[in-house]
Amino acid sequence: MGLYGIVHFMNANSADDHKLPDAIVLRLLDEVAKEPTVSQRALSDRLGIALGLVNAYVKRLRRKGHLKITTLPRNRISYLITPKGFAEKATLTYRYMDISLNYFKSARQIIEHVYASLLADNCRRILLWGDGEMAELCYISTRGLALEIVGVVSHSANGHDFFGKPVISPDMLDGLQFDAVLIASGDDVFNRLAYEFVSDRDKIHSLDSDRMELL
Repeated sequence: MGLYGIVHFMNANSADDHKLPDAIVLRLLDEVAKEPTVSQRALSDRLGIALGLVNAYVKRLRRKGHLKITTLPRNRISYLITPKGFAEKATLTYRYMDISLNYFKSARQIIEHVYASLLADNCRRILLWGDGEMAELCYISTRGLALEIVGVVSHSANGHDFFGKPVISPDMLDGLQFDAVLIASGDDVFNRLAYEFVSDRDKIHSLDSDRMELL
């Protein structure tokens, strides 16, 4: 997911403590809709949560009337999303899209504010730290501005490019000319590497993390 705060926002705004985290419920319903006989171990891998949690989610969805479970030969299970479950899935999908659109709109405004500050400081050549969705939005937001993305830093640089720009690892900064580094990643561990590999720390800029978390 993603971007900094969408999943966190959805989970934090559940109606009550007993409600399942919306993002996980939506993904689980998506998976069983695509593959009704999917195993719980496969769901665990796809959702990135513990096997025991998958079992708990499935049981609670069943109790809520969102899923029906049928036992098949050879100890296999088939999931059927009920009409009530499809209604819940549609509601969560709409909510996710609405939150996502509002998030991107607000994020774009924050990025434009940062770019205005960089331009005021005569920073033209920008190095993006991160190659995920937020970095993509940062790149798109340079259009029409006197800014150039000169490169992108990723912890998984493997020779691919980013909108035609080179993707490099943190240890490949030598010789690259840039006026500013813009942190565009939600990975705090990776972001801290910028302060190890960028010799002039005054060049490092970040999006307002407090405001991003509130989106």
